[in-house]
Amino acid sequence: MDYYIIIAALIFLAAIFGFINARFLKLPTTIGLMLITIVYTLAVFALSYFDDTLLKAEIQLIKEIDFEKVLMDYMLSFLLFAGALHTNFEQLKVQRWPILAFATLGVLVSTFLVGTLVFYVLQLLGMQVDFIYCLLFGSLISPTDPIAVLGILKKAKVPKKLATKIVGESLFNDGVGVVVFLTIFGIASAKDSPVTPVDILTLFGQEVLGGILLGMIIGWITYKMMKSIDDFSTEVIITLAAVMVGTVLATQLHLSAPLAMVVAGLLIGNDRVRTAAMSETTEHYVDKFWELIDILLNAILFVLIGMEMLILTYQNSYLLAGVIAIPLVLISRYISLWLPIRVFKEKLDFVPKTNLIMTWGGLRGGISIALALSLSEDMYRDMFLVMTYIVVVFSILVQGLTVEKLVKRTSLSDKV
Repeated sequence: MDYYIIIAALIFLAAIFGFINARFLKLPTTIGLMLITIVYTLAVFALSYFDDTLLKAEIQLIKEIDFEKVLMDYMLSFLLFAGALHTNFEQLKVQRWPILAFATLGVLVSTFLVGTLVFYVLQLLGMQVDFIYCLLFGSLISPTDPIAVLGILKKAKVPKKLATKIVGESLFNDGVGVVVFLTIFGIASAKDSPVTPVDILTLFGQEVLGGILLGMIIGWITYKMMKSIDDFSTEVIITLAAVMVGTVLATQLHLSAPLAMVVAGLLIGNDRVRTAAMSETTEHYVDKFWELIDILLNAILFVLIGMEMLILTYQNSYLLAGVIAIPLVLISRYISLWLPIRVFKEKLDFVPKTNLIMTWGGLRGGISIALALSLSEDMYRDMFLVMTYIVVVFSILVQGLTVEKLVKRTSLSDKV
């Protein structure tokens, strides 16, 4: 199928579903698009009992799209840069230590907790799955998704201090989570030549530290170029080039492109850099351009997530395992956040019920599905994909729709 036709079809669906949501449902874009796409996909399934023409066309469309490659290699860098560009750098700086702890220690603890619990649950369900593959599931489901989180928090009226922690953690922990996943994936794949601790540390250091360093370099070069001119159209193009070239460089150098784009976005979006490098007109156009990119790619992404239902392997045991995984993932996240919150609670004056709100507000999204799709068949890909999909749908639809009510119940003010 021609790529132009695929893109046109996805944007058409995103536009129609977005219109329905804005006109009738009035839900946050992420939730609304996800819900409408799932309902639409179920309707296609129902229609297929009478005429399967549309179903076959949709399956063909989805099979033509390499979801993992599209999201991880192309869309993610744009989405993370856009999210970081509009994040309050000064607040992030104040909260940097708990955010760092959430994004590293939190992801690692959650990975092993989820992996261990899922391993024993699958044993009870009569499925003999190696522990290393359960750890793979733990690593892909543990990072919260900034793409899902950012859109929902805007409407949930989460207190600013807490919102900074959730957004900051989400921006960084997906990059760390991808590196953890790749490390465990390497161990699981290396049956003949075992991976040593030195190999793990080297990979982790190269991906994480290298990605951060590359992001700083890209951000600095972009700042210097923008500062030397006053032409809003050219400066918008410079930011676009920074993301595209930065992603290519990160991929070629085997560095973490997500972390590089987060760092570059934070640096360019910093108030001091904005004041020094951008005129008021340039700042307006840069912000609006990346806001539009964010909205468009978000819409396409969540339409794709909903349509992925068409390629799932539906088995009762897989569905049951997925439903059981929901509380296990939530419990593991709650526990993984406990220590960092205890350590920094007094010093940084955390708002009440921080752990509970961060647990419920830490949504999973396209990144988890993309990583699950990258599993090989001998890693129980079909089962873990179904489990991941169930957790993601619950996360976006149930947690996303109720996080605002949870905030209100804890009697928190938006001014806190």
